[in-house]
Amino acid sequence: MERMKRTATCGALHAEHEGQSVVLNGWVHRKRDHGGVRFFNLRDRYGITQVVLEEPSEQLVDAFDRLRMEFCVAVTGTVRRRPAGMVNPEMPTGEVELVATELEILSPAVTLPFTVDERSDAREELRLKHRYLDLRSHRMQRNIRLRHDVSYRVREYLHSQDFLEIETPTMIKSTPEGARDFLVPSRLHHGCFYAMPQSPQLYKQILMIAGFDRYFQLAHCFRDEDARGDRQPEHTQIDLEMSFASKEDVFEVTEGMLAHVFSHVLGVSLETPFPRLSFHEAMERYGSDRPDLRFDLELVSMDDAVAGAGFRVFDETIESGGVIKGLRVPGGADASRKRISDLEETAKTYGAKGLAWTKVTDGGLEGGIGKFLAQRDSAVREQLAAEPGDLLLFVADAWRTACTALGAVRTRLGPELDLVDPDEFAFAWVTDFPLFSYNEEEQRWEAEHHMFSMPQERFLDTLETDPGSVLGDLYDLVGNGLELASGSIRIHDPELQSRIFRIVGFDWEEAERRFGFLLEALRYGAPPHGGIAPGLDRLVALMAGESTIRDVIAFPKTTQATSPMDGSPSPVAPAQLAELGLRVVSEEKEERERTGESRHIP
Repeated sequence: MERMKRTATCGALHAEHEGQSVVLNGWVHRKRDHGGVRFFNLRDRYGITQVVLEEPSEQLVDAFDRLRMEFCVAVTGTVRRRPAGMVNPEMPTGEVELVATELEILSPAVTLPFTVDERSDAREELRLKHRYLDLRSHRMQRNIRLRHDVSYRVREYLHSQDFLEIETPTMIKSTPEGARDFLVPSRLHHGCFYAMPQSPQLYKQILMIAGFDRYFQLAHCFRDEDARGDRQPEHTQIDLEMSFASKEDVFEVTEGMLAHVFSHVLGVSLETPFPRLSFHEAMERYGSDRPDLRFDLELVSMDDAVAGAGFRVFDETIESGGVIKGLRVPGGADASRKRISDLEETAKTYGAKGLAWTKVTDGGLEGGIGKFLAQRDSAVREQLAAEPGDLLLFVADAWRTACTALGAVRTRLGPELDLVDPDEFAFAWVTDFPLFSYNEEEQRWEAEHHMFSMPQERFLDTLETDPGSVLGDLYDLVGNGLELASGSIRIHDPELQSRIFRIVGFDWEEAERRFGFLLEALRYGAPPHGGIAPGLDRLVALMAGESTIRDVIAFPKTTQATSPMDGSPSPVAPAQLAELGLRVVSEEKEERERTGESRHIP
């Protein structure tokens, strides 16, 4: 191999290299034989170079005839300008070709399950089973390189801001953080388990107590929850924490970091500071706490405009304390009834009982509920700034349901109406979230984000008496309709932390059992502190224009949390289980044990 070790990469050769003798190593991307004129494209992660065999030796012809796609080869040759009219402007190396003098097959490849190309149309399951091939594609090479560049620039910026990169443990005590833990059984302590961290939350707070006032890490996090496009069982977050800091300080650092990353990686200048919306305003105007601000369609409160118009559904909703939200769809009056029914199904998916509609014409409101609003025609149109040719949509329900359901319709309409510029990046801060939400099923209060977030000072006296009205020092960073980061100012007072535990149903004993090490640390002069954790996977997917984070992670899991390539998760040998003091119980046996039908199961 030493003799045929590459002296250049497949993306490095240009016109100025004409006449040079080089050695290239890579994979056969394409092969062509045009009546005895033999070509093949050689690819590595740096690019593609065309190789030509001209008056080849018997050895060269024999090696060329054996070539197949994705054979790994080494080729020696001389760089030559391509003949006039044969320059390929689509290739960075399209001005030149390599005239081969020696060709060696380093490793053959069996028949491919799919073609390695710019973007494979193979099923995702097949791509993940042969991920090593999928990762050779230009698209995946670009995405993984982009991820590297983003990570590098994140570290570069945070280093310049005096942050220290500190690793926190990946086997910790199990503490409830909203999702199920992945558990690791202890061999030395039978019946005891470590948990894989859902986030480094408690440890980064302890680092603040330890005096490391600016911490970060690209933290690997684990959550046993259902996967989807923007969620994986294991993901990476850019974890930040700062002492003696307000949320304004956190915003400034995060905006500076993103501006640095986008400028250096994409050449895009972000305008800072980012816009800010309260949670209530975001829901009122966009029907989402992660609104896509690349287009202007806004929800409008219609209560005053339609109250008493005679449409029973609207009147009863208002009388019961609900709201009427409206949305103007510009130029949507030509929508078919089927199209409107599709939008209604979207609204119903998010809890609405239905989607009322009417169309604006020169003569007034027509179709749908238009006849019920005839007496309020002018008020309705004025409230929605409606014009002839528009479609008007309405949801009547409780405030949160009405906003969320019509917001989902808005989110769908943006791309469908071609209102979204795919090359635009629109970021915003959403603040002032409720600190608690009520779990109707379990009849108890629970933390909206997590239990370590500081309530806003004005609510400290009413924490226990009116938890539902309490707003937290909580904030999310959203971009193009995605939640990219979540953070808060943390509780640094152990007594206040204990009050929060009691509200969410943990008595002192339970709180000490689960979080005693944090409560103990808080008693030793904890500084005020706060932080945030942008999702690296989501950020890179946004920058790459990908719809799923699986396409920016080297070895992701499927939506069923499996890895087709290595076959995980998989059973383990009985001897391994015995060593850990474990046994696997079938669902049937588990049910018998639970109900007491069988006390002695082998």
